[in-house]
Amino acid sequence: MGEESISVKKETLWKYSTFLLGALVIVLLVVMFTGNEGPAPITGKVVDNPTVGVQPSKVSASADDDAVLGDKNAKVTIIEFSDYQCPFCSRFWSQTLPQIKKEYIDSGKVKLVFRDFPLTSIHPMAQPASEATECVREKGGDDAFWKMHDKIFGNQQSLNNDNLKKWAKELGYDIGSCLDSGKFKSEVQKDSSDAQAAGGQGTPYFVINGKPLSGAQPFESFKQVIDAELS
Repeated sequence: MGEESISVKKETLWKYSTFLLGALVIVLLVVMFTGNEGPAPITGKVVDNPTVGVQPSKVSASADDDAVLGDKNAKVTIIEFSDYQCPFCSRFWSQTLPQIKKEYIDSGKVKLVFRDFPLTSIHPMAQPASEATECVREKGGDDAFWKMHDKIFGNQQSLNNDNLKKWAKELGYDIGSCLDSGKFKSEVQKDSSDAQAAGGQGTPYFVINGKPLSGAQPFESFKQVIDAELS
C-alpha cells in the first residue's frame, strides 16, 4: 500500500510539473511577442514605406527666427525639428538632405528651416550642440550656422563641449563664453516646445507647408509631399 501511494504521488507531481512548465512557456512567449517591456524611449524612427508617417491633417509650426537654407521666398517650406545626437537625424543629413538640396533647394523651389528638438533624457550632448550652432550663427549668420551644423553631424560620435568649441574655432568663431553661459538655452528649449506642440514625438520630425512627416524617411517620402505642394 505504501509503495502504491508513493507511485501515485510521483505521477501526480509529474503531471503538475508538466502543467506548470507549459504555462511558464506560454507566458514567456506572450511577453516576447507583445513586447511587454515598458515604453521605449523616443529616439526617432526609420520608415521604409514612403507612405508611412505621412499624415493627412495639417499642423501649425512656424519658421520662427531660425536658420534658413535656400531661397527665403520658396513656395515650399520644410521645417526640420532635429537632435544633433540622434542617429536617425544624422541619417537624414547624410542620405536624404543632399537629394532634397539638389532637386529642390538649389533650384529655389524649397527652403529648409532648422529648429532644435534635443531629446535631453537620452542624448545629453544634443542641447549643448544646439546651443553651439546658435552661438556660431550669432557671429557668422546662417552660412556659418550651416557649416557648424554639418561639422557636428559629420563628427557625431565625437560630440563633447571641448570639440564643439574646437569645431567652431576651426570655422573662425570663438564661442567659448557664449556656450559656457548658456546664452541660447531658452531659445533651444522654445524650439523643443514648439516641436511638441506641432505633434512631434521623436526625431527627426518635419512639417512641410503644414503637413507633418515623422522619422528618417527616404527621399521619395519628401518628394511625394513636395511635388503635391508645388503642383
